[in-house]
Amino acid sequence: MIDDRRPRMAVIGGSGVYALLAEQSAREVEVPTPFGPPSGPITLGVLDGRPIAFLARHGTGHSLPPGAINYRANIWALAKLGVRAVIGSAAVGSLNSGIAPDAFAVPDQLVDHTKHRRDSFFDGTLPDAGVSHLPAADPYCPVLVALAVDTVRGLGEQVHSPCTTAVIEGPRFATRAESRWLRSTGADLVNMSQYPEAVLAAELNIGLVSLAFVTDRDTEDSADGVEASVVFERMRRAEPRIRAALLAVAVAIDDNYVPRMLTDPDAVDRVLAALPTGRAG
Repeated sequence: MIDDRRPRMAVIGGSGVYALLAEQSAREVEVPTPFGPPSGPITLGVLDGRPIAFLARHGTGHSLPPGAINYRANIWALAKLGVRAVIGSAAVGSLNSGIAPDAFAVPDQLVDHTKHRRDSFFDGTLPDAGVSHLPAADPYCPVLVALAVDTVRGLGEQVHSPCTTAVIEGPRFATRAESRWLRSTGADLVNMSQYPEAVLAAELNIGLVSLAFVTDRDTEDSADGVEASVVFERMRRAEPRIRAALLAVAVAIDDNYVPRMLTDPDAVDRVLAALPTGRAG
């Protein structure tokens, strides 16, 4: 029997999203995982009358750089709670002259340029999980992508989609040569945290959509290129709009949403049956 109090939806993003939850509905839970602790406690609350989970991707006070985020623990913990749909909030730089800052983007594709990230639940870490090869042609859930685009445009916002995100390791920004090369490959956006979040969610049959806000033009943002302080300030100014967009998309996701079954459900069950451990990774 499904416990109706379990969250079927989650938001992964910055701390400003807490304001979306119904007053006094929020409570924090610790979810131990086979991969060590998630980025932080998961906040459970009520949004538009429905239970929802929230996780700060970069931890309390933005303490975790992109490469140090325990992506597997984050997604495993949400799946263990019963989450079936995830909205991932993100800041992105534009590599496309047609995509200006101060707009939203909902990517339908990504290219992984990271170097040191554990990006599968089926890499041998969990011996009982077995082997599974994810069909990752469309890493983001097409149903949620279309819904997010239509919903945020309905708020009067400019939304770029379809588009492709190049995900770099970070925490540094790209060099000018790297930025030119990424642009030449057809990437429209650049980000440090969208991979492996999407594919890990897909491995556990969770639908994920990235709601990105364009903060800069990467190395072309100024004479010195983009700086973290600029990104944070532009995100801070846009926070009410981002919050409104997240709220609208979350409310628009149907209670009966069914994600794609890209992995054998028995394999997913084996992953989720793994015992928590104190190790990280």
